[in-house]
Amino acid sequence: MSLTPAEIQARIDRAREINASVPAEKVVRAVARLFDLDPVPGVEDEFTFPALASTARDRIFGGQVIAQAMMAAARTVEDGKQVHSLHAYFLRGGDETKPLHFRIHRDFDGRSFSNRRVVVRQDGKVIFNLTASFQVKAEGLSHQVPMPDLLPPEECWDFTDFVAAAPEISDRQFANMARRRPFEMRSYRPPAGTGATQHYQWFRVAAPIGDDPLIHRGFLAFASDMGLLSSAMLPHGVNFWTPGMVSTSLDHAMWFHADIRVDEWFVFVMDTPWTGGDRGLCRGSIYRRDGTLIATAVQEGLVRYRPQG
Repeated sequence: MSLTPAEIQARIDRAREINASVPAEKVVRAVARLFDLDPVPGVEDEFTFPALASTARDRIFGGQVIAQAMMAAARTVEDGKQVHSLHAYFLRGGDETKPLHFRIHRDFDGRSFSNRRVVVRQDGKVIFNLTASFQVKAEGLSHQVPMPDLLPPEECWDFTDFVAAAPEISDRQFANMARRRPFEMRSYRPPAGTGATQHYQWFRVAAPIGDDPLIHRGFLAFASDMGLLSSAMLPHGVNFWTPGMVSTSLDHAMWFHADIRVDEWFVFVMDTPWTGGDRGLCRGSIYRRDGTLIATAVQEGLVRYRPQG
């Protein structure tokens, strides 16, 4: 299946129309609202997040609950300690139309480090758990892997145009994928059929979010689950929309190396070292535009492909 240039342009025009129908500020505020958890009255270290009235998603976006759990843990840590790593497991698919309950366990508090566990429940069942570590700022030995030679965001596909040009995305999926997102996104994917294992995507938050470093890290955690699992499909010429593909995140780990402002361009360089047994392992290195490595993410996911017909 393929699209003619005229059909691609028509879809691009339609995608931009859908994208522009909602103000960027509204979408960014909706993400920021995710971090505004409500304390459970009279109970220490427990928070809730209310149900949405409706949703177009089959399940809660993984980046949402990663960021929410990280922010909930940070609420229980003394000032001066910043999150430097997190490790999480997705256990059940969540439902946005039901409330979430967050229980934080204060496992350790030392002079330099603190450790927290967060258990997220819905309908009384555990759907997600996360462990996060926090550290006071310190100086010491320092090195990083250099940022690879990449195209700048201005020379990459606008994500909306990228979606419009993909013939395998149905009209219903297209309308959903083209909607306004909290980030401006510019994508580079290697040509199909090359067996490449690496791609990258530039991000910049679409509206101002203030100067709180924790909020910027929350948005970065949210973005860390956007597209990472697709890396495991890249060498095989399939994607999320390929008939016969079933995929979902199984676990997620992230390390924060440096401060970040997500209202400035940063790039997520993703690759996959291995796929097998219906699972795929994906890695991501996140750089500021000046080449500073600011975070690393690793995720394993279900990539069950059963070709139809």
